[in-house]
Amino acid sequence: MVFPIENGVPLITERRLPSWRQAIAEIIAFINGARTLDDLERYGCRLWNGYRTWTEWQYGLPFGDLGPGSYGAVFHDYPTTGGERLNQLANVVEQIQQHPHLRTHRVTNWRPDMTAEGAHRKVLIAPCHGEMHFRVLNGQLNLIMNQRSGDMPLGVPHNMIQYAALLLMVAQVTGYAPGTYVHGLLGDIHVYEDQVPLMHELLQRPTGRFPILRLDPSVTDLFDFRAKHFTLEEYDEAGPTLPGIPFSL
Repeated sequence: MVFPIENGVPLITERRLPSWRQAIAEIIAFINGARTLDDLERYGCRLWNGYRTWTEWQYGLPFGDLGPGSYGAVFHDYPTTGGERLNQLANVVEQIQQHPHLRTHRVTNWRPDMTAEGAHRKVLIAPCHGEMHFRVLNGQLNLIMNQRSGDMPLGVPHNMIQYAALLLMVAQVTGYAPGTYVHGLLGDIHVYEDQVPLMHELLQRPTGRFPILRLDPSVTDLFDFRAKHFTLEEYDEAGPTLPGIPFSL
């Protein structure tokens, strides 16, 4: 799915998504290293609260801990061969600023030693989204995000808007105009049986213009962004919904 940002941000219009700000809060929390449910909530994201009771009996993790193989830990505290911790997004921002021509502005979401099933697994939910590749082309910053697994009716619409927002954030702090967001390879796409009739209804609805996402221009450090720094224009917050799927998380 290819989205030129000049056409707006990919926030679906066939039904309302009032939790768009929580989706942005989630990616902000993750790039800042959040790995517990309490951390996520402090950033304004409650999308994970349904997993609160899972953590104690899954993989021996402490209560509320998503694990060292989870998004926040891997994005912000990736272990290096020298025993240090690498903040991947900070590294990419610095590299874009100093060496924009490079083709190696990449972020991984995956730690094989933490995600393989068995005694060594230390992640509650293996990361589904977040394999990123930033490119500077013709004076614009572009982002490709590949996704291991995606719940199309519920999860993917949140991922679309949060990574488009991340592109806007990185573009603002590096001084580039945002170009195109590409929601790339989806390795496992799923629609659950009870969602199928609702998806047929959704596909019959007319598609509207994408809204415009505005960022507070005073924020110059990627890790200072919060959900409150984003506003939507030309978006119908009271638009149609689909009863039966918790779209309004």
